[in-house]
Amino acid sequence: MASGIFAILDDVAALLDDAAVMSKVAAKKTAGLLGDDLAVNAEKATGFKASRELPVIWAITRGSFINKLIILPVAFLLSSFVPWLIVPILLLGGAYLSYEGAEKVLEWFGHHPHTEVAARNTADAHSLLEVEASKIKSAIRTDFILSSEIIVITLGTVMHASLGLQIMVVSLIALLATVGVYGLVALLVRMDDAGLYLMNRANALQGWGRASLARVGGLLVAALPHVIRLLGVVGTIAMLLVGGGMFVHNIAFIHDTLHAWPAIGAELATGLVIGFIIIATLKLWRLVAP
Repeated sequence: MASGIFAILDDVAALLDDAAVMSKVAAKKTAGLLGDDLAVNAEKATGFKASRELPVIWAITRGSFINKLIILPVAFLLSSFVPWLIVPILLLGGAYLSYEGAEKVLEWFGHHPHTEVAARNTADAHSLLEVEASKIKSAIRTDFILSSEIIVITLGTVMHASLGLQIMVVSLIALLATVGVYGLVALLVRMDDAGLYLMNRANALQGWGRASLARVGGLLVAALPHVIRLLGVVGTIAMLLVGGGMFVHNIAFIHDTLHAWPAIGAELATGLVIGFIIIATLKLWRLVAP
């Protein structure tokens, strides 16, 4: 009896050890996409009034958890029964990311494909809630696409393993993609609070450490607007890279045409072209539609 229990514990330990090794491999393969996920979602979660930033991030985080609960079983079912359907789904997601990224690029140059009131500048409470709800929905849609890509890539690294091991590894990476990413997003958007806290602590101190602590706090407060602007640029580029990358890596014609280009350049150019084509198509549709 005792030997049977020890054998079970040994099997469990071996399974956890295998899961840890495979999770490390999967994390390396998805590290770049996790970085893009962080940049995109940080950009999506900024631009709100300070009092609303954490509630908005929590709402997006809840949506991200729900996304994972939907994506995980669907991904396992698709890989088992209709694996050919995974690529078309990823391409649809890539088209959406390219469209959103191209819209942002047009906005940088003064073009506004659709009008949206900035949440931080909205005075009317009802309008503020509408803008927040719209941005939260957009962020959750984007998270769904990025999460799908992360989960599919992770699943590809453990296809040879047992089903139990696949579930453990993919679920762990999915959890990391939510908790890790949105935890860092929350820290980034609350940099000013951390800076103010350090400045207040400095006022209560005496000696040489006071000036250093106050300087660090002031630097965090002053850096936040620049960090938010940088996140907007990096997040847009990341959307274009991920969206374009889905086409470059899954369509042989595009891959062969751009094989001599640097990978970043090929993915960025493809994302822009796909995004602009979708924007032009939608504009043409609005013109001709009754």
